[in-house]
Amino acid sequence: MINRRILLSAFGAWAAATRAFAQQARVWHVGFLALPDRPESIDASRFGGFVRGMRELHYVEGKDLTIEWRFAGGDLDRLAGLADDLVKRKVDVIVASSTPAIRAAQKATTTIPIVVANANDPVGSGFADTLGRPGHNITGLTSLSSDLGPKVVEMLLTAAPKVARVAILANPANPSNAAIVQSLQAACGEAKVASLPVEASQVTEIDKAFAIMKQQAADAVAVAADTLFVEQRAQIAELTDRYRLPSIFSFREHAEAGGLMSYGQSLADGYRRAATYVDRILKGASPSSLPIEQSTKLELVINLKTARVLGLAIPASLLARADEVIE
Repeated sequence: MINRRILLSAFGAWAAATRAFAQQARVWHVGFLALPDRPESIDASRFGGFVRGMRELHYVEGKDLTIEWRFAGGDLDRLAGLADDLVKRKVDVIVASSTPAIRAAQKATTTIPIVVANANDPVGSGFADTLGRPGHNITGLTSLSSDLGPKVVEMLLTAAPKVARVAILANPANPSNAAIVQSLQAACGEAKVASLPVEASQVTEIDKAFAIMKQQAADAVAVAADTLFVEQRAQIAELTDRYRLPSIFSFREHAEAGGLMSYGQSLADGYRRAATYVDRILKGASPSSLPIEQSTKLELVINLKTARVLGLAIPASLLARADEVIE
């Protein structure tokens, strides 16, 4: 006669092994929605931070993870169709990389969890009720771009103390840019320098925006955080050089492209950290109750090559604060 304890023990072991096998056999499908062109190398781009984050959490593409990459090639009108396609494919989570992508994903689904990697103002943009309790299917990370006006203006004037009028380049199609402009204007007022808001929502409008800056006698420019401006960073760097405008941006990609300096969060690190949200959701967490995390890791990058072209002597005190100095 079979011992009942032995039988129950064997059954328990079998059930545990079955559950473990089922978990191992599950392949998670994650959609990734972004506005710009698809980079030649995902790993080498800022988006590669998400892949590295998933690897650090022991997900293996082709084994237990599939990432459905969708890039709109800079065309806002394509985002809705790409988001709908991800929903039709029944992905488990959608990672959205910017305000336009988040909005497209939000319109496409109210049930599939959406993780945002670098939202400037998720509450003000209508993506979440509060940072502590998002309340819907959207969670992730938010930057401090709209709160950095005083620091941004302080650093710009430290690098270029003769500046009297600061142009502020913003994208009116990005709802979060309004708060950034307001913060920068207030900071300029406190610093007793004039401010000049200028708008561009398309590539062709960027040249016109800089021509307006020249006409209006701006002698420096602060560029709001926006995907269009990141993608056109080489064009913008060339324009700041042509018009001899000291410039400050939110992301290091601008300084690497030839802008004078950047101060803000790391985009690649934001994507890497977004992977932790995806992991928690795949393990059963609800996005509605996962607090949106504010970025506290900020980096200052200064391009000394550009400073020399502009004839600026960057003070040693500012260089000492830099996380990276491009020689």
